[in-house]
Amino acid sequence: MGKKAAVIGATGATGQHLVIELGDCGYYDKVQTFGRRLVGYPSSLVEEHLIDFDRPETWSSLIQADDIFLCLGTTLKTAGSKAAQYKVDFDYQYAFARCAREAGATRIFVISSPGASPKAKGFYLRMKGELDEAVKKLGFETTVLIKPSLIRARREDQRVGEILGDLFLTPLCKLPGLRRYRPINAHELARAITIIATQIESPAAEYVLDDIQSVLPEGDPPLERNA
Repeated sequence: MGKKAAVIGATGATGQHLVIELGDCGYYDKVQTFGRRLVGYPSSLVEEHLIDFDRPETWSSLIQADDIFLCLGTTLKTAGSKAAQYKVDFDYQYAFARCAREAGATRIFVISSPGASPKAKGFYLRMKGELDEAVKKLGFETTVLIKPSLIRARREDQRVGEILGDLFLTPLCKLPGLRRYRPINAHELARAITIIATQIESPAAEYVLDDIQSVLPEGDPPLERNA
């Protein structure tokens, strides 16, 4: 019998691509998604669950996964406050990871960020670092932190900061020592995460951008802005 996967953040830029990749890779018999809206994936392997993250007692028993993937996140602008963003990026993700571990999940893959640290001065990197450290303590057999830089994607709410960041980061990251901060397309990131989860026998504990790029097959399409 094949493995089962569960994804939160499946309606996001990377999450949507990841669910498709996981469903098509032949490694998983089932790919569950948990979120506040449905996507309607065509694959019969994808099982979508519409949930209220604030009520884990109503959905924790639905988790049937060996591997879980945390792709959930929001922006400060969308959330409206740091407290609201922390609730989505940390509280919801940590609660799901804890429930999944209690349900028998053995591996966890977390989309984090370069520079993430509980001691970081900036709110975002500190929040990401706190989640990284928290999930490490849940007792998963394998914990993998994926740390890309800016993720390029077509979004309904295209963010000015991301557009400007892309324009400045792309040439800037040609400088020595800055390559790990260059942007990556969401579909490439999703493909790399799938390869790490399904084709690497003992994944590393952490993948920064150069590591992520190195697992992609040669001949994959080059990075394209907002692809």
